[in-house]
Amino acid sequence: MENGTILIVDDNKSVLASLELLLENEFGTVRTAANPNQITTLLTTTSIDVVILDMNFSAGINNGNEGLYWLKQIHEIRPSLPVVMLTAYGDVELAVKALKNGATDFLLKPWDNQILIRKIKEAYKSNNSKAKSVSKATGKQGDTEKPSKPEMLVGHSPAMLQLIKVVTKVAKTDANILITGENGTGKEMLAKEIHRLSPRNSRQMLGIDMGAISESLFESELFGHERGAFTDAYESRPGKFEAANGSSLFMDEIGNLSIALQAKLLTVLQNRNVTRIGSNKVIPVDIRLISATNKDIPEMIKEGLFREDLFYRINTIHLEIPPLRERGDDLLLFIDAFLHRFASKYQRPEMRMHEQTIEKLRSYHWPGNIRELQHTIEKAVILCESNVIRPKDILVKQTWKPQTVQAVPNLEEVERQAIATAILQNNGILTAAAARLGVSRRTLYRNRKRFTP
Repeated sequence: MENGTILIVDDNKSVLASLELLLENEFGTVRTAANPNQITTLLTTTSIDVVILDMNFSAGINNGNEGLYWLKQIHEIRPSLPVVMLTAYGDVELAVKALKNGATDFLLKPWDNQILIRKIKEAYKSNNSKAKSVSKATGKQGDTEKPSKPEMLVGHSPAMLQLIKVVTKVAKTDANILITGENGTGKEMLAKEIHRLSPRNSRQMLGIDMGAISESLFESELFGHERGAFTDAYESRPGKFEAANGSSLFMDEIGNLSIALQAKLLTVLQNRNVTRIGSNKVIPVDIRLISATNKDIPEMIKEGLFREDLFYRINTIHLEIPPLRERGDDLLLFIDAFLHRFASKYQRPEMRMHEQTIEKLRSYHWPGNIRELQHTIEKAVILCESNVIRPKDILVKQTWKPQTVQAVPNLEEVERQAIATAILQNNGILTAAAARLGVSRRTLYRNRKRFTP
């Protein structure tokens, strides 16, 4: 038996079950995914040695393009990871196309068990030998390919794809960044990712919770102090600005700062130097500032609660993290990732979600976002009395109610209003109004007459 981990991705659950049963005696771990959207999360959170990937996931589409798309996504995350393509509609041309796009091998359904096992083992051994060669050449031990993205940044929703695109661009600069979003959306995770992708990543990013600093300790914490500067100052200590010199400084909950402290912070950001309490020495600092808040800063400015000049200083680039409820099927990625994480942590490897449980999780509003989802699934794994997490094991209570939908007008009223609006917008010219409505002048005239008393 090999010690590696095999990931099988196929929308046919019977295929998943058959392959899992076939390979579980040949490899240490076999993971399955019925939805290809789970691939990104699994690759970034789990050590995978070989992927068996179906080429078609949508009913009625058999051209293999879906499989080729996910093959490309896999290799963007793990360039050298072996991928064996699997399809019931394969031919020579499709097999060649898959191999040209980086697939390790190609199998047709129904498969020969012995041939399939042999090809998967060959792919595993090939990848294992490559990893050892790289490790030997570089003198590094362990996994040569690290996850490329933090867990909370994974997703395929349009909003997240756009966010990740912007992040990869701005991370390489020194522009000050303001991250906004609801509690639990992953603002600190995003800050860490920006720092990881920046030229400053050789040094650790420093963080400070601005909402937790008292006014009396603000200057000491941020700017530092000299020995004897105040009671209990038994030794000199650099502040956060000085300690973060050459790196990134993350200021969380910046919207909680008082106006007085905002003024002190602004002065440092403008001058890019600090003076320790009890000293006259000016110390230049070179930092990349990343701030975060869940507050509406423009509204706070209107109310006189936040300095407009400070806002413009910290807000060179604004990044808004969407709440979980607006991220569509990204929710399924997190459910799967958290389930596997906590099942492993609490030594319950056979756990799975009941379909009705998935529906309950999808229908919930998640006011606490990803953090709330994470805690919910962890509690479910701990408290569940079987290997199947059922709806009763999900301890959430829906307090949010959707907005009341207004009564839908009847079609006759909609038509009457549309005609009246078109005629008004075109100054009574029926030919122009008809063109606007996409009907003939005669039709417009007839319908207008029908609604005219």
